[in-house]
Amino acid sequence: MRLVLVGPPGAGKGTQAQYIASNLSIPKISTGDIFRANVSGGTDLGKLAKTYMDRGDLVPDEVTIAMVRDRLSEPDAQDGFLLDGFPRNVAQAEILRDMLKDWGQALDLVLELVVDDDEVVRRLAGRRTCSQCGRIWHVDFDDKKDDRCDACGGVLFQRDDDKEETVRHRLEVYQEQTAPLVSYYAEEGILVGVDATGPVEEVTGRAMEAISPYMG
Repeated sequence: MRLVLVGPPGAGKGTQAQYIASNLSIPKISTGDIFRANVSGGTDLGKLAKTYMDRGDLVPDEVTIAMVRDRLSEPDAQDGFLLDGFPRNVAQAEILRDMLKDWGQALDLVLELVVDDDEVVRRLAGRRTCSQCGRIWHVDFDDKKDDRCDACGGVLFQRDDDKEETVRHRLEVYQEQTAPLVSYYAEEGILVGVDATGPVEEVTGRAMEAISPYMG
């Protein structure tokens, strides 16, 4: 099974990617993991990426794509994979399609985690981080009544990334960049949407149910 997972920030992609990949016995491949592995491993691509990251610049597409190509060519990805965080736009999707075609492969499915903007804002803007131990709490999900960490007593604060205006801006950027990607895969006939609201295990159950007709 060759699978791509897409969805807005706060949809639970990282969590679902882990569970789905485990259920399918395929590697979960995220661009974040690839970057960290290349940088920490001191590969040529990692060193090149680090020069951009150290300057605070975005790593160019061609470097990211080269890292993805290397990762997908590793032995554990030959019988399938789950991609999380790549492709991010139609241009990358076309490159991925051509890359796989060169290897006599193709994507089986693109799974979209569907969640409305207000729910994303509730999930992300409700997060509070402990200034002492770094643990994350949620004002709704953890029934927090005060601004202290239950684990260590540290003061809780809201990261800039988690402020409502920032979250809504991230959603706008996602819609601009990824809506065309979703349409692209819908036209290819391999896009399936899954309701990503509710408990994690329920979302995983829906995802596996959606995937099952595409499994060989």
